[in-house]
Amino acid sequence: MKRTDFEQYKRILRTAAIAIIILLEALIFKYVWSHYYSKGLWIEPFYAKGNTYIVLVYVIFLLMFMYVYGGLKVGILKKTNLVYSQALSGLCANVVMYFQIVLLSRALVTFVPILVMTLIEILVIAVFAPVFEFVYARIFPPRQLLLIYDTYAADDLFMKMNTRRDKYRIAKKINIKVGNEKIFEEILKYDGVVVYDVHAALRNKILKFCYANSKRIYMTPKISDIIIRSSETLHIFDTPLLLARNYGLTFEQRLAKRFVDIAVSAVMLLITSPIMLVAAIAIKGYDRGPALFKQNRLTIDGKVFSIYKFRSMIVNAEKDGVARLASENDSRITPIGKLIRKTRVDELPQLINVLKGEMSLVGPRPERPEIAEEYEKIIPEFSYRLKVKAGLTGYAQLYGKYNTTAYDKLKLDLMYIQSYSIILDFKLLIMTFKILFMKESTEGVEADQITAIKKEGDKTDFTE
Repeated sequence: MKRTDFEQYKRILRTAAIAIIILLEALIFKYVWSHYYSKGLWIEPFYAKGNTYIVLVYVIFLLMFMYVYGGLKVGILKKTNLVYSQALSGLCANVVMYFQIVLLSRALVTFVPILVMTLIEILVIAVFAPVFEFVYARIFPPRQLLLIYDTYAADDLFMKMNTRRDKYRIAKKINIKVGNEKIFEEILKYDGVVVYDVHAALRNKILKFCYANSKRIYMTPKISDIIIRSSETLHIFDTPLLLARNYGLTFEQRLAKRFVDIAVSAVMLLITSPIMLVAAIAIKGYDRGPALFKQNRLTIDGKVFSIYKFRSMIVNAEKDGVARLASENDSRITPIGKLIRKTRVDELPQLINVLKGEMSLVGPRPERPEIAEEYEKIIPEFSYRLKVKAGLTGYAQLYGKYNTTAYDKLKLDLMYIQSYSIILDFKLLIMTFKILFMKESTEGVEADQITAIKKEGDKTDFTE
């Protein structure tokens, strides 16, 4: 049987895996609810349908957090990431349910049963999720792919895809110089194709050929692709039209976004003030230098503002006057600095910038004017990010890394701008908690780099 014949069963297997894990967690919750909480309510104890409804509410919260944190992506995420996502989803659902139980009980009931339940659920997930992943990998082995590239060798993409050899195997790389006939001949030999920054004319031919022959195709998007992807379909005439408005957020979106920024940043400043106080004392006590530092950054329409951060580096870290990103094992970072950078505590003072209206909670990461100028010499479109306010968190921060290339950061930020909604903002805010303890999201640039552009330049074809 051909591989394509198995594709229809993928979703069934994923759904079954999630259903079993949800069922197990729901049964654990039902036991804890029935034995430790339901009988202690100030109202008459829940019976039959009441107990069923409370379990259903728990399942809904589980599914919601799994959707946000990626716990539903069986067969897509790495095993460790999947376990982490599902465990975090269970933890969040349990915390929410605890507060619901407190409201129903009209008293601060013990948290111990919920805590024990959480530990048991994490154990269940740690056992079952890898088993499902193993079964999934055996039924659906990695695809054998053909990588087609143009001027630049796709070394970076090749290495990234090789980190997921459970899903992808780049069986062969081929340059477009071999000619169209040879390319189409090779495509038929593999499960799918990866197209890396091939010029638009040939890419369109490859895309149509793969469509005609039912071949899966992966493509690195260009800026124009991202703009087109979010365009609106118009059916005014019998000729279809696509409308790309290209002016950033609407007035209503900006108003709603600002309201959320003020409300959330004010609450977060209040909640995190003890953490910030401890951080400030620790930084000051280490080397007697200032706890905070200000730095010029860019926000909407290229406006310059002073960003606030806890100082994680030595005093006068850039005494040579050269603006540079932090590198891996950067000697300028203090021991206290390493801790607050890993836990993102150094970013907390930026809530003041959000409250002042200079930044938003969600948006493109604010770049320094000097570094942005260097990026724009190579990527003129880099300024497109400034159609919205800079953000404390965002697409590039969540789906990229500190050392993600400037071109990829631009594409991630444009995906956010072009598909913006207030719901997306809330989703990204919730997702931010997931990356707090993921080391790869804070990886620095290489020691000999000043910006996220490598010495030989970003190996990317910026032509459309």
